[in-house]
Amino acid sequence: MKDTELCRSLEIEISVLELWVEHRWLVPEEQEGTRTFHDADLARARLIQDLVGPMGVNEDGVDIAMQLLDQIHGLRSKLGILMNAIRSQDEDIQRRILALLDKDPSA
Repeated sequence: MKDTELCRSLEIEISVLELWVEHRWLVPEEQEGTRTFHDADLARARLIQDLVGPMGVNEDGVDIAMQLLDQIHGLRSKLGILMNAIRSQDEDIQRRILALLDKDPSA
């Protein structure tokens, strides 16, 4: 979706969207000078709205929240890759790895 569609969906002014993009809270796809937002951007924008609106989080807080969200997504991706790597191993190695994961680290 384009800028105007996103703004209309969120009921925000274009200046608010520009601020969010400037802060890199939203990073649209750009081709030939045209920005395109996807469903994930819309979901992220709704989270930003909740943070700055009802939750009263300031800009620094939103920066931190968005950075943490990005880190979580990155970790989920890496864990998926790790799980695929484990699945590609012999069953004995898989069992040994999973047994290590089940151990209590505080023991």
